[in-house]
Amino acid sequence: MKSYRKELWFNIPARRGFSDITPQVEQCLRESGVKEGIVLCNAMHITASVFINDNESGLHHDYEKWLEKLAPHEPVSSYRHNDTGEDNADAHLKRQVMGREVVVAVTEGRLDFGPWERIFYGEFDGRRKKRMLVKIIGD
Repeated sequence: MKSYRKELWFNIPARRGFSDITPQVEQCLRESGVKEGIVLCNAMHITASVFINDNESGLHHDYEKWLEKLAPHEPVSSYRHNDTGEDNADAHLKRQVMGREVVVAVTEGRLDFGPWERIFYGEFDGRRKKRMLVKIIGD
């Protein structure tokens, strides 16, 4: 069994944003040499997420609106977490909803996706470098 580990770094210039990272994960899979197994991708920061969905701009807009309704950034004083001097409590809640990680099957050396599926890095407190782990195991 092979094991592969790589950290990918992202710096989303806005406070929030979504980035299709499927090409980077596919590159990791090629580097790993794994033909049958699994890929784990997880955000290593508690205000970012990794999720799978469609790469469609309307959907991304809808996520932004929906998440802001669920956990609005302002007023920052409405969150106890922000009493520490932070202003990112909403980012922690958004991450909880969108998820920490995804696992994708690898079949014949390819990510075994359903129609339209792509892997996304979601950022909810950006404007600085953050990392994501890619772990691949298999044969």
